[in-house]
Amino acid sequence: MRADDLILVSVDDHLVEPPDVFAHHLPARFAGQAPKVVRRDDGSDVWEFNGTVIPTVGLNAVAGRPREEYGVEPTAFDEMRPGCYDIHERIKDMDAGGILGSMCFPSFPGFSGRLFAAAEDKALAKAVVQAYNDWHVDEWCGAYPGRFIPMGLPMLWDPEESAAEVRRLARKGVHSVTFTENPAALGYPSFHDEHWDPLWRALCDEGVVLSVHLGSSGQLAVTAPNAPVDVMITLQPMNICQAAADLLWSRVLKHFPDIRIALSEGGTGWIPYFLDRLDRTYEMHHLWTGQDFGERLPSEVFRQHFLTCFIADPVGLALRHEIGLDNIAWECDYPHSDSSWPEAPEELARVAADVPDDELAAITYANACRWYSFDPFVHRSKAQATVGALRAEAAGHDVSVRSLDKGRFTRTGTGTDLGALAEAATA
Repeated sequence: MRADDLILVSVDDHLVEPPDVFAHHLPARFAGQAPKVVRRDDGSDVWEFNGTVIPTVGLNAVAGRPREEYGVEPTAFDEMRPGCYDIHERIKDMDAGGILGSMCFPSFPGFSGRLFAAAEDKALAKAVVQAYNDWHVDEWCGAYPGRFIPMGLPMLWDPEESAAEVRRLARKGVHSVTFTENPAALGYPSFHDEHWDPLWRALCDEGVVLSVHLGSSGQLAVTAPNAPVDVMITLQPMNICQAAADLLWSRVLKHFPDIRIALSEGGTGWIPYFLDRLDRTYEMHHLWTGQDFGERLPSEVFRQHFLTCFIADPVGLALRHEIGLDNIAWECDYPHSDSSWPEAPEELARVAADVPDDELAAITYANACRWYSFDPFVHRSKAQATVGALRAEAAGHDVSVRSLDKGRFTRTGTGTDLGALAEAATA
């Protein structure tokens, strides 16, 4: 299929929160305690909340910059493309990149909202989570109906509160909630504990997908503190592989057979071997470990419950039927450093040249729409939703690569403390 004829819905993008997130949705009594943006002496813009300072890591906002300017140093709003944080500019960037729909994970709260959950005052934490969710649904997604898959943050400290928030958000049309890939790493009960049952029940009742983003616990695979940063970047999918194994062997899928889980930003090429390993493990060991999936194999259970996604994964595409055609979606990852925006359609068309049109349509938009109960075609026809049609609407919008480096930092590479970097990069 030609790039211009694709319809693209990305199930993993990101936003950099603008300074006014909490201006309209936080109760007045918490206004003085709201998260706020502060300009530091070094010229970077950071969020401050509850005694914690959260920078925007450079790699999380590099769309439109030359690759030699990529780095992990804290950045400022004037060093980002406005599409990172301005909803109107984001739509222009989506149109120019040929992207019809997008689901945007948070940045400064952490992918699962763990920053807010750490507040000792749980009334404040609840108010901040709800204010963030309302801003995201009403202002970010609501500004352009049919262009965004809305998602909510959970209240990690309390499964009952999380369940109530899932139900509240579902009434607002939200069918995606973020969650950590390893609650035990954050000091909470693991996936193997009954503690989370109220949340799992609410997800099933409301048809809401649990969207698990790699690194949302603050942990990534790190081999040694003095290893090159390339090691951590290469091993990022292993973080989501660990989460998939933890969830599949947990009690969650057995006790909540309607639950659906998305593995975000983990790629797909590793999945065929993973499925083979699951089945081998079950065959050789389930009689003494006590695992019991009835007449099904673990690989079949995986295909019932998990959605996976990729940016450009020729191995995963070649093995798409081994993974499960209904279990694969596409992501752009704008504005992160793995994204190929604005040329993502061309990249995808190139690596998917041998994929039949109907199968490619399932991967590029139909699976995402079905899993997340998202129907963008209420607002525009499929003919108006193609890469070519969207780019025509954005004619004249500047997508050229431009330097935004203010010369404040020396780029970081070998010698970086990877433990600290993993924490910062996923904060």
